[in-house]
Amino acid sequence: MMKSLFLPLLLVSVLFMNSFSEVQGRKWKGEGTTQNLESIAIGRCYDYIRIVNPAVGEKNCSEIWEAFKSAFINKDPCSILPEDYELFINLSLHTIPPNKSLFWENNQLLVNSFADRGRRFMSVGDTLFGFFADFLNWCGQANSSGLDYESCPTMMECENNAVDSFWRMASITYAKHSSGEIHVLLNGSAVGGAYPQPSFFADYEIPNFQKDKISQIVIWVVDDIEGPDLDSCGIRSVKTLETRLKTLGYKVTCTDNYKSVVFLLCSDYPDNSKCALLSSAQRGPISSDREGSWNKLMFVSFVGFLFRFALVY
Repeated sequence: MMKSLFLPLLLVSVLFMNSFSEVQGRKWKGEGTTQNLESIAIGRCYDYIRIVNPAVGEKNCSEIWEAFKSAFINKDPCSILPEDYELFINLSLHTIPPNKSLFWENNQLLVNSFADRGRRFMSVGDTLFGFFADFLNWCGQANSSGLDYESCPTMMECENNAVDSFWRMASITYAKHSSGEIHVLLNGSAVGGAYPQPSFFADYEIPNFQKDKISQIVIWVVDDIEGPDLDSCGIRSVKTLETRLKTLGYKVTCTDNYKSVVFLLCSDYPDNSKCALLSSAQRGPISSDREGSWNKLMFVSFVGFLFRFALVY
């Protein structure tokens, strides 16, 4: 009799403890807030305005941090909206130079290298508001002024989490302030397609382009050096993107495996056959030019010798 009662009581006890744990602080599937978040974020802010892009002018980094934190502190971590970051965006906003915007999908690290911290292009991660939070994670807790360092909700658990809502607002702002020639770098080896839908680019950036400020949209579809060629200009998902943009009235060009980006990728794979072929193609004209220059040099030297010989004799 005692044994038969023990198992039901144990089960009730376990269920009670689980419910108690959820009340105290629900365990999410995502990683928790990045340790030392405040120090990292404020430090990045000063790094940006002093070193990375001092042209943005003076910014109050402590005030920017407080505006950022107020967007999600003391709130249900699944009830954070993009508009909650509006004050943060307003305080950190600055001009994005015309012709330097670089949008992307499925190749963030490549974009970071190619943009060169805003020197070549200015992706969303090269703006102050993007640089501030790039690669960080964060969330708060309902009715608590603290950060949750144990776990944070993922997109699969709830759409309106602190991180995804932040990047929606950042994407919307970045698109609205981009102008001139717009560049889009896509991954032709991405399994889900170079132009995935849904995505930040498809759902939050394209709808917020300011058509009267944009001269044309340049698409680059670049395959991974050691990856398959799954998507290209004029076919599959890239064709869908081209059609969408043209329907919206934009002038669109598309290039497969844009050489400047491929050269950058090849710096990590110098012995790959794709990179060897690219190097061979480049060496041909260079060798020919050198041969022509050498012939010209020999001719000029010979004429000079004859001239000096005539003067002597």
